[in-house]
Amino acid sequence: MIRRRLVLVVLALLLLPSAAALARSAVVPPTEAELRATVEALTGPGMDGRRSGTAGGDLAAERIAEWLKAAGLRPGGERGSFFQSFVVTTATRTAAGTALAANGRMLDEGRDWTPHGGSRQDHVSGEIVFVGYGVSAPDAGYDDWAGVDARDRVALALDGVPPHLSGVKTSRLEKLIAARRAGARALLLVSDTLPSLGATGAAVSIVSATVTPAAADALLAPAGTTLARVAEPLARRGAPASVVVPGARADLRVALEVADRNAVNVIGILPGADPTLADEALVVGAHYDHLGLSGGAVYPGADDNASGTAVVVGLARAFAAAGPGERTLVFALFGAEELGLMGSGRYVKAPAVPLSRTAAMLNFDMVGRLRDGTLAVSGVESGSRLRDVAGEAARAVGVKVRLRDSPYGASDHAPFYEAGAPVLFFHTGAHADYHQSSDTADKIDAAGVARVAALGARIVERLAGGKRPTYVAVPRPRRERAETSSVGARVFLGVGGASSESDGLRLAQVIAGSGAARAGLEAGDVLVRFGDRPLNGFEDLLAALEGRRPGDEVRVLYLRDGMDHETMATLGTRP
Repeated sequence: MIRRRLVLVVLALLLLPSAAALARSAVVPPTEAELRATVEALTGPGMDGRRSGTAGGDLAAERIAEWLKAAGLRPGGERGSFFQSFVVTTATRTAAGTALAANGRMLDEGRDWTPHGGSRQDHVSGEIVFVGYGVSAPDAGYDDWAGVDARDRVALALDGVPPHLSGVKTSRLEKLIAARRAGARALLLVSDTLPSLGATGAAVSIVSATVTPAAADALLAPAGTTLARVAEPLARRGAPASVVVPGARADLRVALEVADRNAVNVIGILPGADPTLADEALVVGAHYDHLGLSGGAVYPGADDNASGTAVVVGLARAFAAAGPGERTLVFALFGAEELGLMGSGRYVKAPAVPLSRTAAMLNFDMVGRLRDGTLAVSGVESGSRLRDVAGEAARAVGVKVRLRDSPYGASDHAPFYEAGAPVLFFHTGAHADYHQSSDTADKIDAAGVARVAALGARIVERLAGGKRPTYVAVPRPRRERAETSSVGARVFLGVGGASSESDGLRLAQVIAGSGAARAGLEAGDVLVRFGDRPLNGFEDLLAALEGRRPGDEVRVLYLRDGMDHETMATLGTRP
């Protein structure tokens, strides 16, 4: 009888809510008005598209930190702040010793010429060889480098392409690569406008600079000629007219210094109160950055991802107001997702609570267009309990959900899952305004965002207590689906671009198992050409993917450590 009473007492204690749960107030999810106001603030004046590493991105981070502090959360960043910093790009400046001499006369740096930010740092001198526009386009039957010996000489080339080759597209990087392959010691590009060091920051293993037409004339003067005279046969014949210019020499020295440019994650913590579960954490996250300014247009990113940021900030306020639960809650707003999951990757390397004690990660990305009242929740097979918890929460809140097994995808939950944490990914789907200047706050379905937030609150409550989900290794799909007819399905290379003012596309991330990974591309590589299109940013890659289909093989030219390489990449679709 005593044993039976003891068992009943133990069972009763197990069924009772914890002391932390009893002490808490009810969690009241964020309202439609609150969520709309947050989206409008993040897309308002000064934000300028919130690109990480810019003033607009910094302003957004500061505003989010103010909101988390006002909610009563504990700072979860570095040195007692809400910020966790990481490098998104480097800024370059010239160092002492940088000089260009024409026939012994020093040319004025910044007025007559400027080195390239990605130039090899070296001192070279040599005879000048004029190489027209420096274009190598064998498919068009044109090559300025053919028929002239550029080895050990300083090549001088005009900016742009020959007028009669209007259909040919090339880039500064391709000209540098052609010069290096031809054995030139350096390449000087002639332009009316001198670029910034940042705009020429992609490294090619050759000394390089831009000179004005007047500086080019000064370099050619000892040979008794001018730029116009050596270029005249090219213009007249409409064919390569490259020539060594005897007597004309250049003496060039490039020395550079670099400084890092940072972005931040914004992290707030609500400590748990249960003695046995407080050292475990549930991470609730979203990226707050977007594309910034491009071509004079602002890319406000209302859905991508002011909407997800609004949900996470709203949940942080709601749970802080209700009081501590059993597990610790980490509310993380990531920077530089658009540049290759850089912020979430940084968090995973230095988490506020160790990943070994992270019960799960919930990621809200583009949740502002609840079409047909349906929300996609992915990753339900990445951990035990997740399918049941998500399904029960959807029924309780009255939200129609599509539960997807796969935890894979190009958003901030991916680094967590790769590091061994179960994940859930909330997404209302792509649309025609994706990565466009038309992704504005007035198009947000604030009532739908409120329903997503209510669902998220229910799931957070369930996962913040009780048995911890067990991580499940879900096999990666053997082949990517070709959903080319569905709304928002996009052909997928599997890369993320780093923040950079420079030409080319520097890769911040290459997604495991993607076409890019199988082609041998790595983070840090600079994509120069994709098929027949030169790349000068992530937007160029997106444009180059238009019209492509899963399964297409595309030739890719890229730089690694200043050396050029070519590979073939097979495209898939976004997981």
